[in-house]
Amino acid sequence: MLIDLLQDPAGLTAGLAMLGASAAGGAWASNRWQRRRARPARSAAPSDVDRITGSMSRARFEALLVERLAAAERRGGGIGLIYAGLDGFRLVNDNHGHVFGDEVLRSTAERLRALCGPAMPLCRVAGDEFAILVDAPGGADEALARRLVEAFADALKVGSQSVSVGLSAGIARAPEHSGGARLLGKAAAAMRSVKRGGGGAHALFDPQIEAQQREEFTIARELRQAIDKHELELVYQPKIDAQSLQVTAVEALLRWRHPTLGAVSPARFIPVAEKHGLIKAIGNWVLDRALVQAAEWRRAGLRMRVAINVSGYQMRQDEFAARLGRGLRAHGLTPGRFTCEITESVAMEDTAVTRNAFARLGEIGVHVSIDDFGTGHSNLSALRRLPAEELKIDRAFVADMLHSEEARTIVLTILQMARALKLRVVAEGVETVAQRDLLVMLGCDELQGYLFARPMSARAIGIWACDASSTLTQSFRPSLFKETVACHDPPALRQVIPGRG
Repeated sequence: MLIDLLQDPAGLTAGLAMLGASAAGGAWASNRWQRRRARPARSAAPSDVDRITGSMSRARFEALLVERLAAAERRGGGIGLIYAGLDGFRLVNDNHGHVFGDEVLRSTAERLRALCGPAMPLCRVAGDEFAILVDAPGGADEALARRLVEAFADALKVGSQSVSVGLSAGIARAPEHSGGARLLGKAAAAMRSVKRGGGGAHALFDPQIEAQQREEFTIARELRQAIDKHELELVYQPKIDAQSLQVTAVEALLRWRHPTLGAVSPARFIPVAEKHGLIKAIGNWVLDRALVQAAEWRRAGLRMRVAINVSGYQMRQDEFAARLGRGLRAHGLTPGRFTCEITESVAMEDTAVTRNAFARLGEIGVHVSIDDFGTGHSNLSALRRLPAEELKIDRAFVADMLHSEEARTIVLTILQMARALKLRVVAEGVETVAQRDLLVMLGCDELQGYLFARPMSARAIGIWACDASSTLTQSFRPSLFKETVACHDPPALRQVIPGRG
């Protein structure tokens, strides 16, 4: 908050002396002095109004919350608190800038006021998050939260534009859940649990949410040190050519082996890393390690493509593509043999930032794959604008396609779309021979899943390449790796695989 500073009294007195000693001048100067003395006291007090939306400030809201809680306690009743946050606001800022983002916040506040009524206290807590105090009989808070979520399914009108932003809402009640300012934190925790589940809904606070929060903070704290403590590692899962059954690529998958937490799933720690600002360091580590490993394999004669998963945060950073380009040049790697796998939801973000990121990857010449394809809302027009060479069918469709006509139709549609755009198609999560055979018949280019190989260490990949003829099942051809040197005398490979030779 900006505070006006009182000017030097000595300087002010000297200035007043220059005005003369007339009664009128003296009276004017005296009144001016009184006004200036009073100004700091007024400015030091927190403003009651949020400058962007005109809603109640957080400080005023929290003071009112304490008053209403005390009144409710005296009458033996309770109150409800709704904590609401926009689901798509970051994309609005990315695509239109912060000035337009402020207009969206103003429109959001106007819609909330219209739904809640003028008598219900509304506060912009921070960013795109709002709080609403519901001093009404039990159940009114949940009914209002439901109406708010439903209302924000419709686009906001901002000037001449329509903007689609969803809403997530959390509810906490006093005295049931807490009292005082802590009630705000509990409602916020409920809202964030909704966002983790995909947003566009409301939830009542549950003590289990706090347990999840404590676990999240523990993971975030331990994750900050994971790189320095060498607890992170990459494992690699092969991709198999559907026609020749030869290995064409490997996907690098991140693993965290903590000494006390055990093996922590990426599904558990990646969202925490993104939320707590750790994903940049982790993403850089994955990129650098994968480049080093790709170079080692290349020197050993294993020339398959190496793929890494790129987060939405990395895509939005200008330095990611530059770092990748420098790494490829430093290790002497061909860009086309390095793949960036980007989820469909990130790839389809129609923002200037995302488009620029794809343009930079296209300039470098790396192989781009759209991961988890089929779960979003892609179309031919959107895909044509992306420098992608590959689509990966989401594993859920692969798992269901043998007994679900809808899943088979989706897989076939993806394949037809890919053919129209001359894109390769990879099916992930292949676990049975029947799935493999159907995918081959439908025309998939590559297959990946436990039927062929589980994720394994870099060392195991090297051994697997050399001993393929003796260690793999008869379903595979003797030579799995395309363009791979014979293993009768691989000196470089012995350096990659300690103790072998």
